[in-house]
Amino acid sequence: MTDVLWGNLLHLSYNMWEDHPVEARHGLHGYLPDLTFEYELAKDILARMSEVGMNLAVIDVGDGIEYESHPEISVNGAWTIDRMKKELARIREMGLEPIPKLNFAATHDAWLGPYARCVSTDAYYAVCKDLVAEVIAIFDRPRFFHLGMDEENAEHQRHHHYVVVRQFDLWWHDFYLLVDQVQEGGSRPWIWSDYLWQHPDLFYQKMPKEVVQSNWYYGNEFNEEIAEVKAYRELEEHGYDQIPTGSNHSHPENFGLTVDHCKQVVSPERLLGFLQTIWRPTIEPYRRRFMESVEQVGEAIGKNRED
Repeated sequence: MTDVLWGNLLHLSYNMWEDHPVEARHGLHGYLPDLTFEYELAKDILARMSEVGMNLAVIDVGDGIEYESHPEISVNGAWTIDRMKKELARIREMGLEPIPKLNFAATHDAWLGPYARCVSTDAYYAVCKDLVAEVIAIFDRPRFFHLGMDEENAEHQRHHHYVVVRQFDLWWHDFYLLVDQVQEGGSRPWIWSDYLWQHPDLFYQKMPKEVVQSNWYYGNEFNEEIAEVKAYRELEEHGYDQIPTGSNHSHPENFGLTVDHCKQVVSPERLLGFLQTIWRPTIEPYRRRFMESVEQVGEAIGKNRED
């Protein structure tokens, strides 16, 4: 494995859960009108990422930028485009490749503000196109663009006031629209792969090979009787490029186990790299968890070099 991507997901915006203010699980979920992000912590995370040999920073920008095309969705304290561009330049100087993420799954689109209640309408499509194009421009035509698209079902929206679940051809229609917009901007689309778990036949029939797949599994038992684990091998058998995703959300050893497993079942030419996630806002109460997540990737990088 050469030129492996070792990435971490950071949230500029964390408005991706409940669509209303609520004290929910972990006290983390619920729409907030102010930016939930602490820059000094982010700087420390990025610095340590660079030190341990990581090379990719996926940034969930959501409503955390003052968009020119749709300023109405931006939260209080959102970054100006100029500030974002300067930070992206600084990140690149650290040897990290910044990649944007906007999650367009109806379960995780509270950041879209009023347009989250306009899904699959002409107004919605126009806004999606505008935002994807603007973010690609801000990031200077990034190599990848993460579109999210995970967990769009009723169970994951059980705390929402307004529930939207696209199914069958409508889900694919909207997905293809986003993919086309990303490709028109010169980037490669990247998504979470969990649609596969419930709809394997449709997935393999309709999912373009150009779309990078991030299957994810956060447990510590890599038994292929588990659908989420089996998906890594199945994606390989069907010829998809992968960036497997681990997390210290539940188990600190998960990332290392993910790397070990996927190196066994995914061919090197399709194993683009790995992504670490912690699913917490970038704020001081979670500093320790963030830093631990980076060290876990550093350990995997060191082991990979030895191999």
